[in-house]
Amino acid sequence: MIIKGIGASDGYSIAKAYKFAHAEVTVSRQMIADVEAEIVKFENAVEASKLQLTEIMEKTRINLDEEHAAIFEAHILILTDPELTGGAIDKIRSEGVNADFAFAEVSNTFVAMFEAMEDDYFRERAADMKDVSKRVLYNIQGIAIQDPTQIKEEVIVVANDLTPSDTALLDKRFVKGFVTDVGGRTSHSAIMARTLEIPAVVGAKNAFDQIEDGELLILDGVKGEVLTGADEATVSAYQTKQKEYLAQKEMLKAYKDKATMTADNQHVELAANIGSPEDADGAVNNGAEAVGLYRTEFLYMGNTHFPTEEEQLAAYRAVLEKMGEKGVVVRTLDIGGDKELSYYELPKEMNPFLGNRAVRLCLNEPDIFKTQLRALLRASVYGNLKIMFPMIATLDEFRKAKAVLMEVKTELEAEGQEIGKFELGIMIEIPAAAVLAKAFAKEVDFFSIGTNDLIQYSFAADRMNEKVSYLYQPYHPALLHLIKGVIEASHAEGKWTGMCGEMAGELMAAPLLLGLGLDEFSMSASSILKIRHFMAGVTKEECQALVEKALLCGTEQEVIALVEEFLAK
Repeated sequence: MIIKGIGASDGYSIAKAYKFAHAEVTVSRQMIADVEAEIVKFENAVEASKLQLTEIMEKTRINLDEEHAAIFEAHILILTDPELTGGAIDKIRSEGVNADFAFAEVSNTFVAMFEAMEDDYFRERAADMKDVSKRVLYNIQGIAIQDPTQIKEEVIVVANDLTPSDTALLDKRFVKGFVTDVGGRTSHSAIMARTLEIPAVVGAKNAFDQIEDGELLILDGVKGEVLTGADEATVSAYQTKQKEYLAQKEMLKAYKDKATMTADNQHVELAANIGSPEDADGAVNNGAEAVGLYRTEFLYMGNTHFPTEEEQLAAYRAVLEKMGEKGVVVRTLDIGGDKELSYYELPKEMNPFLGNRAVRLCLNEPDIFKTQLRALLRASVYGNLKIMFPMIATLDEFRKAKAVLMEVKTELEAEGQEIGKFELGIMIEIPAAAVLAKAFAKEVDFFSIGTNDLIQYSFAADRMNEKVSYLYQPYHPALLHLIKGVIEASHAEGKWTGMCGEMAGELMAAPLLLGLGLDEFSMSASSILKIRHFMAGVTKEECQALVEKALLCGTEQEVIALVEEFLAK
């Protein structure tokens, strides 16, 4: 039997299934006679949870690294959020209800908010909230928490879901991979699997119910498949695949500290997308030549208040210093749409994705915008800063945002603050900006194409809506023509164009983007060496010939067929 899911971490594994499940938490509303005693019970559970998370954080720091330990530092921070814990206490006191019911009600509101978001990175943060909430509920109810450190033989873990704290405690000497019913490539469990360098398949739906404890599994993290009941020939074939994969992985390490050069000696820059200062370590460790997208909204969304100028300065400085002379593209605040803040009420709109969000919101809230710009400009002395405005639709919008930046720069210089060199660019994610790229290129220093939104806006199709998801077509000739126009416009003015959408890290897209003349590819850090190796084996000239054919196609399927034929050579 083949169970299909999402390949979250590459590789192959053959081992016995180990079914891992937490006890179910049942919460019901009860009226409490002694409200103050119930509040003390709740506060004790929160403190116990903080102690447990601190212990996991220290183990993670020793077994993995500082970057992943920071996940649990964020979990501890969640438990200090007055909107969460204070909200539960208020509910216990005002309604006279039991602590677990009150906390579940409040935490479920936060989970629903994250799950409703369109951005994969932030939608997966719902897993953090669920993890923290379940821990607190276990401690309120006195339920023992299952400990994955007790696994002492080679297994493939099978679970409905693995929380970040579960994954952090996996010992890769024994855990040779895992499969979960839920999750995506950007979930913490998937990120942890890539860090542990064990294969993982997530989003496999009913895998937990279909797999027997102790049966032999073959885990294919490349295709995103789990095989059960395999015969000897199939097992042997996958053992060979496993050896070949490990040999290639070892070979890829040779590319870590190399520049990205094509077979005809053309250089392109491979950069990393990050969401926090800790992520910059992963970028460096995977040989990133730059940071092509620093999503600053996580500074805001992972907080209980608008981050101050000093808090932001510390974060930006940390990333710039870690990257040294390498460029760091920092996207200014991009909230609105599906990205909400617990401490700031966004106005309700008929269509928030096309509403007051990103740079539009910043222009309407100059105090919020100026605080960020002050921190960025002050940080510019610590590295190679490139500031990028998101969601720009018109030249007027860009000029207004730039005017605010220049105003802040003048104020800082008047205060005696030193300002370093920096570049100023825009994210191309609205078709209007792509079409008018020639005009924008005269006024900006660079473009970065955000394909995730550019695709859905170009095809007028919500990529999270299953009924129209077939219209999310990154290889469609129409999109390739848009990208071509943007790149050519920037080059005509001596400027550069990068790409920070998911497409930039896809092997299928690499020859097309190289042939189109893309200067910088920004992707998940774990994809960098694979793409660098690919680039070394092709010439820019042959990729340009491929693009000429692709631009004459009428459908995405025709383009894909061309690329598959090209990759098979």
